[in-house]
Amino acid sequence: MTERLQKLLSQRGIASRRQAEKLILGGRVTVNGKTAEIGQQADVSTDRVCVDGVEIGRPPQGVYFLLHKPKGVVSTCKDPQGRKTVLDLLDESLQTRSGIHPVGRLDADSTGALLLTNDGQLTYGLTHPRHQLPKNYQVRVQGIPSAAALQRWRTGVMLSGRRTLPADVQIVKRLADSQTLLRVTLTEGRNRQIRRVAEALGYPVTALHRTQIGSLKLGNLLNGRYRSLEDSEVAHLKQTALKTGPPVPAVNL
Repeated sequence: MTERLQKLLSQRGIASRRQAEKLILGGRVTVNGKTAEIGQQADVSTDRVCVDGVEIGRPPQGVYFLLHKPKGVVSTCKDPQGRKTVLDLLDESLQTRSGIHPVGRLDADSTGALLLTNDGQLTYGLTHPRHQLPKNYQVRVQGIPSAAALQRWRTGVMLSGRRTLPADVQIVKRLADSQTLLRVTLTEGRNRQIRRVAEALGYPVTALHRTQIGSLKLGNLLNGRYRSLEDSEVAHLKQTALKTGPPVPAVNL
């Protein structure tokens, strides 16, 4: 089956479609020994498609895991600082398997639900801003947020010149040492978004734990452990990834 090179690289978890374009523009992708071009198509059953001289081959069998990420582990495949990554938590046979990567990220100090897969197409669909996959968090903040602060959080806060999308933010309970436990649901995943918003409102985060991604609940999965997704869960995620949400509006300042 003939498909665009960007899609082929994405399906194998080698790169997102945008990153694949950069690989092609950089002359790092070849088809049958010739440097590839943007928009070019290929059929891996008959064509030899290579990235940096390594043939990409047929699509790998899909793997889909839900991981309970511990604190101090980074959500990357490799870390230049030598810190433990989420791939280090997998069985050794999986650590050497090509293409497995986290879907989105949790920062090193955060814990909870994280998807791992080698399905680049699913990753693209779930992380694209138009799809707005909801994610639930338990967030502990310093102080007791006022009604006005919570309302600002719910309606959107300016970060780096762009307003955050509406969020569901509820107080769960007040804790000792003048801290508050919140339940936060987001439909976007900007870098360290919850921490940055809470800091901007004057209530810095002291702990952040993700409990749910879409329909996937972390449940009683132990810290540092992972499980394979059921076929029905994978099917639901793929259905979600195919849905196109409303376009994210631009914000003019």
